[in-house]
Amino acid sequence: MKRNTSITLTAVILLLSQVIAIPSSSAAAKGYRYWGYFQAAPHTQSWVAAMTGPTVDIKDGAVEGWSFVFSSDDIPSVAPMVKPDFEKICGSTKAVSGKKRIGLVLDFGQKSYAPTGEKIQKTITRCVVTSKASQGIDVLGQVVKVRAGSSGLICGLNGYPKKECGVEIETPAALLKK
Repeated sequence: MKRNTSITLTAVILLLSQVIAIPSSSAAAKGYRYWGYFQAAPHTQSWVAAMTGPTVDIKDGAVEGWSFVFSSDDIPSVAPMVKPDFEKICGSTKAVSGKKRIGLVLDFGQKSYAPTGEKIQKTITRCVVTSKASQGIDVLGQVVKVRAGSSGLICGLNGYPKKECGVEIETPAALLKK
């Protein structure tokens, strides 16, 4: 299942440009809640915010991470709470000839910025055995239902959030520095 890389990249650039365009005086007052995309290369155990969409090749032994975040910055600020430990996630899954194993972590975020009336789901951690040609979006789609906006921006995973897509909100009181 191939996705148009330029559409997804355009969506990421559009979201980032909207965040960057917020005047500094209101930057702390508002931000966006959206699905942040993170990656950990094979043999590493730290998350890096992905600066591209999930239509990129991933190597066997990598871990993909998604975290529902609130951010007033142009880079997702909260990585998944589960460490990207490939051995812990996929260590008991046997390698299959002609396939690759990818760890996947989906963190549904914090109650303080959850959409009104929606329940935060439990973190999902899975080892996905997939085709050598699979991209990040393919791995994600093997585990949860993916809802994307017309621009290609990932809006919902596993039905969360139900309707919104990268909306601007007031900074939740629980996140304001005192």
